[in-house]
Amino acid sequence: MAEDEIIGAVTGQTDEFQNVFQLIASSEALQIAFTVLIIGVLGITLVYRFFSNWVKKQKFNYVRPHLSRFVKTGVLPFFAIILITSMNVYIQSFDLFSDNVISDAEELVITNVDGDMIVKNDGILTPAKTFSKILNTINILVIGYSIAHIIPIMITKREKSNQEYEDFENWKNMRGFLDDGDLFHKFFKWVPPKKTPEDISDEEFEKNLKTEDGRKFLEEFRTTKGLPIGSYEQLVKNPFEEWKKSERRKYEDYLGKCLSGDNQSGKKLRLGQNEEEVYPIDIWREEKRLDGFEPIIPGGRPPGYAARKRKNIPRSISQILPLGIFAAVIVGVISWWGVDLIVLATATGGLAIGVGLALQETMQNYFAYLLIRKDKIFAEGERIKLDTGYNGIVHKITPRVTYIQDALHESFAVIPTRQLVNAQIINYSKEIKMVPALVEVGVSYLNDPKQVAAILVKVGKRAMKEIVDDKKRHLVVQLRCPYLENNKPSCGCDKDIHVDINQPIVRFNKFNDSSLDFALWLYVRDYGSQFKTKTEMRMIMYEEFKKYDIRIPWPIRTVYHGDEKQEQSEINKLNEQRDEVIDKYGIGDIGRASGEE
Repeated sequence: MAEDEIIGAVTGQTDEFQNVFQLIASSEALQIAFTVLIIGVLGITLVYRFFSNWVKKQKFNYVRPHLSRFVKTGVLPFFAIILITSMNVYIQSFDLFSDNVISDAEELVITNVDGDMIVKNDGILTPAKTFSKILNTINILVIGYSIAHIIPIMITKREKSNQEYEDFENWKNMRGFLDDGDLFHKFFKWVPPKKTPEDISDEEFEKNLKTEDGRKFLEEFRTTKGLPIGSYEQLVKNPFEEWKKSERRKYEDYLGKCLSGDNQSGKKLRLGQNEEEVYPIDIWREEKRLDGFEPIIPGGRPPGYAARKRKNIPRSISQILPLGIFAAVIVGVISWWGVDLIVLATATGGLAIGVGLALQETMQNYFAYLLIRKDKIFAEGERIKLDTGYNGIVHKITPRVTYIQDALHESFAVIPTRQLVNAQIINYSKEIKMVPALVEVGVSYLNDPKQVAAILVKVGKRAMKEIVDDKKRHLVVQLRCPYLENNKPSCGCDKDIHVDINQPIVRFNKFNDSSLDFALWLYVRDYGSQFKTKTEMRMIMYEEFKKYDIRIPWPIRTVYHGDEKQEQSEINKLNEQRDEVIDKYGIGDIGRASGEE
């Protein structure tokens, strides 16, 4: 009985230290130390914010953005370690808790009424130990926060490095970018093939090898299968590293023009603004990539353009990762402070079940979002058609809804993401992007169908060369870019063709009531290109039909009182010219015996 009273008296003294706030209130020295700690944390916050804002306005932040983010993140634990070390030195120097300290290893000796000694170690929580634990907790949280942000920086750096190498491969395929000059040929030397390639005669091949222009022609030459000829000999030890230095010099030139005022805006642009006036190098590379590697014009975009452009892009896994890592650190700290994680998990598990039932549809949308991302069913910027008939461009995919924008920008379809997992979807932008541009036309029964077919082939041939976008790139995909015939770089219309194509394609569809119905189609590079292509094809078709007197009958029924012989004789006047078209262009595969349709 006496033993219990003595132990109870001792343990009763520790009850007041079981609550941290009570412990702080019980010691004046601890209150002073805790006040200094709070001031130190506020000081770290202010210094860190000042340092971050300062770094944000430095060229270093634009030229080396990943290293800059790493330094900004690494400064926080550095200051935290300085704070913890300073507090420990302060405590030991002034011996603040010398009167209150009872070590964990210290043994408490108690004598009972029978004279027997009882040794008891309760692990008493002293002010010194409590304050030390608070310091270590802050240290762990700060370091955990820093690591949680450093890991995504490293992942992003690796992704950007991979993208940079892909840009290098594109640079090789394009034989240099527009702002390179002749850099490609300083790194690589073209070596002609030893044998004459297909689609070119021995005489022409040997003749071209003797002149500089001829060798350039052969270097840009593509066979009918779309393959280049010859090979390249490496002239420098590491072309990739040399190319990276060249790109960095181009960025430094861009940055210098932005800061000097020698740019399109006509004013000196500032670094570190809320609405970025100057691209950091990683955004600069991305903008070039999106614009087909065309040069970025300094001051050519309004402030904040890049940020607004990426505003609605969902967060990547590397952006969400810090939350998960820091949450794990917090759980570890809670466990270290003695909170029973099983009880915590039980409480949160019950809450999670209730929330899950209440948010069942939301969870379905979330997992549908994960499946769409994982299986890459579609992505932002791709053109899709839903089983409801709605056709548009995927604007934004979220864990709740997906936004699809009409191609003419007239409306948005907002669809629960879970519905898209089970929907039938046509993706026009997945891998094979080619889309047929089809134009149907009816001609008079008095015209020769073979002559009409030949003229339509001519229309298609003209369309392949003449129909271009604002950047002079051909809209029609073809095995060999027409620019190569004039020793000019390919516009890209002959790249990424994964199927055999032979165009233009002409079909004699049917004998209609008042016309012979034909169809002409070409394959264009993407879904949106078909509309401009079809318009231009009709314009060329009208011009050629008028030139060769190919008549389009009126779509009405009439009582015919004309002189058919006279009309036939008028048409026959141009038979010779139309036959020349047949000889020159052929009639496609319309006269071949095949079972293709």
